[in-house]
Amino acid sequence: MKKRLSDIQRTDVYSRLTGLTYMPKWGVFLIDLLLALIAYAVSCQLSYSLVNIRPERGMLPIWEQACIVMLVQLLCFWIFHTYSGVLRYSTFIDATKVVLAVSSAALIPAIINGIVRYSTDMNIMLNSVLYTYMFVAIVLLVCWRVTIKLSFEYMSHHGPTTRPVMIYGTQSAGLAIAKMLNSSMDSQYRPVGFISDADGNVKHQLLGLNVYVKNEGLLRILRAKGVQDVIVSPLKMKDITPARDLAIFLDNNIRILSTPYFTDFRESDTNEQAQKQIGRIEAIKVEDLLERPEIHINIDNVRHVIADKVVMVTGAAGSIGSEIVRQVSKYDPRLVVLAEIAESPLHDLSLDLNKLYPHMHYARVITDVRDRDMMREVYEEYHPQVIFHAAAYKHVPLMEEYPTQAILANVLGTKNVADLAVEYKTERFVMISTDKAVNPTNVMGASKRIAEIYVQSLFRKLSADDADVTKFITTRFGNVLGSNGSVVPFFKKQIAAGGPVTVTHPDIIRYFMTIPEASNLVLEASTLGNGGEIFCFDMGAPVKIADLAKNMIRLAGYQPGRDIEIVYTGLRPGEKLYEELLNQKERTLPTANEKIMIAKVRENDYDTMSKLIDELIRSARKGLTFPTVKLMKQIVPEFQSRNSIYEQLDK
Repeated sequence: MKKRLSDIQRTDVYSRLTGLTYMPKWGVFLIDLLLALIAYAVSCQLSYSLVNIRPERGMLPIWEQACIVMLVQLLCFWIFHTYSGVLRYSTFIDATKVVLAVSSAALIPAIINGIVRYSTDMNIMLNSVLYTYMFVAIVLLVCWRVTIKLSFEYMSHHGPTTRPVMIYGTQSAGLAIAKMLNSSMDSQYRPVGFISDADGNVKHQLLGLNVYVKNEGLLRILRAKGVQDVIVSPLKMKDITPARDLAIFLDNNIRILSTPYFTDFRESDTNEQAQKQIGRIEAIKVEDLLERPEIHINIDNVRHVIADKVVMVTGAAGSIGSEIVRQVSKYDPRLVVLAEIAESPLHDLSLDLNKLYPHMHYARVITDVRDRDMMREVYEEYHPQVIFHAAAYKHVPLMEEYPTQAILANVLGTKNVADLAVEYKTERFVMISTDKAVNPTNVMGASKRIAEIYVQSLFRKLSADDADVTKFITTRFGNVLGSNGSVVPFFKKQIAAGGPVTVTHPDIIRYFMTIPEASNLVLEASTLGNGGEIFCFDMGAPVKIADLAKNMIRLAGYQPGRDIEIVYTGLRPGEKLYEELLNQKERTLPTANEKIMIAKVRENDYDTMSKLIDELIRSARKGLTFPTVKLMKQIVPEFQSRNSIYEQLDK
């Protein structure tokens, strides 16, 4: 029997039936009218023959009675729009419309019949026929809708391409996902049960599906039902500790899926909206396993700083820069200046922004922060009031090879943008820094620390004479998940290629933050600063890169060490086993946002630092690699190279 059913499912007729979109409205209308006519004929047969009721004197012929009832029924179908829904998506609301339309079509002739009887003492039709018709018509019209709905559900959910899934969670969100999967004709998933965290044995059903307890016995049930995917609602993700509670699935090669961030599927949603939601079921991301608490920012403060202002973002098309642009756009700036040297990413960002914020005004500028004259033209034309400086070179091994380029991009670029901000009276200047600037062991981190020193000392010198100067604010945070060049997209490519996944060291750890988290905290820090501060962010618990790689392999549906190998390649030049957010000599002060702290760092004299930095830039422009790095170590005494050719300069 199963083989015969499988053969039928492979036929063209079956594919065409399951691939049908919907019956046209006029088709539904005609079938409804035909069924109503059949219901009236059956009602007459029941009343006149089976019940043996005889027509009274003065009654209209049966065909005239049928015409009256059908005309009224036609009008009621039109009034209640019973034909407008897609039959395979029929709901309780559609059934209610049918009941109202048929009841009205029976009661209106009954009322007319009562009026005629009151006036002439004669019936033009029998009320018993009308009441019988009401019952029979409702049964026929509702049953044919239910039959169509169940037939399509069965064909779509028992096709050769559907996958059995279980839904983790038995609350409203989990039930809503199951309902939508059952009603969706295009879903590739067929729910076969629910998973509960409740203690003991759960012996009940929801929506006709068994509820199973999440324990070791669950794995046997999953295998027996052929389940290779478990769907977790976003609400359930907030209630659990993903790394711990989902381990039973990840460790046994079961894929974890989730839906978009919505609280519930509603019956009031249109079919098209529902299908779009269902179509977005996808594997959870690795950041969902990091157990990061939700970040809240003071929206009013951010709006006060940004609203109706000209905001410029350097490095606007980069990972952090582009997200800052998107976040800034929510607070109604007058204009956002997108300063970027990379043409294609800037073009892609522009297309994205035009879709997301069609009402916003953007100025796209191809420019280079290392070229002061080019940047001056930008300031001269737009006079930015708020600047987010995200343009920088950030890759540690590359900058270890090209320290002069790190200085020109990260130090000279920052100096140009900062000096022009003072000259053109910019209100706020927010510099994006890194945790690698703390006790730097590589050229990239040291170059960012020198940039920090410059903007801090510049503000300190200027504010001593004039309180109303550009407020220079620095933000430090660790690695950003999914950013260009980060380990996440790198690991994804390696997993897609079948491995191996390369990790530098089994014990290496990093602090991680998502791109939206980092960008939101940058905006918040811009409102908290009065100038000269270095804000560091609460990055949460550090993550072992090896564990991150293993989880990404599991999320892709593979087993680490069996399906995809992890290979340790050794620390790269300048790389630490762990990063620090604060120098040992530094301490922090709290702010209004518990996720943001102020780092208290040593103060530097601007005149002294400015001369050293100018000398550093001259050396970099000449391409003098070792003299440049030596000057960096003079400016940043804590800069101690590691696993690098520049270690000889530390002796």
